Amino acid sequence: MSATEDLVRNVIVGSPFGTLVGVEPEAIERDRVRLRLRFRPEVTTVGDVVHGGAIASLVDVAATAAVWSGADLERSQRGTTVGFALSFLAAGRGQDLVATAAVIQRGRSVCVCEVDVRGSDGNPVARALVTYKVG
Repeated sequence: MSATEDLVRNVIVGSPFGTLVGVEPEAIERDRVRLRLRFRPEVTTVGDVVHGGAIASLVDVAATAAVWSGADLERSQRGTTVGFALSFLAAGRGQDLVATAAVIQRGRSVCVCEVDVRGSDGNPVARALVTYKVG
């Protein structure tokens, strides 16, 4: 496992918050990741509907992981989300959610990511544009 993949898998996704929310890595490539949020009662709001905050958390962790999957670790190991626009397209009901995040613009210190969230059935749940600052 490369240092970058280790950082994404164990530090970002495996952070105390990522673990609390229940985010799991499925695929890690340069500038692109796929993460899964397991459906369980702790992430629901009413009945079997996944809480919007859990979906937003999945989006933020996915975008952060995508940025760091292609970052120069010798240059910096600090960063933060600085912008976040999320559109909910449908309720996530009674199933795992899968977020695919891809860096669409990488500058010297600012990256922009698109994040697509789908149910495990493949139907769209949310789309987001996330701006992240490295350094």
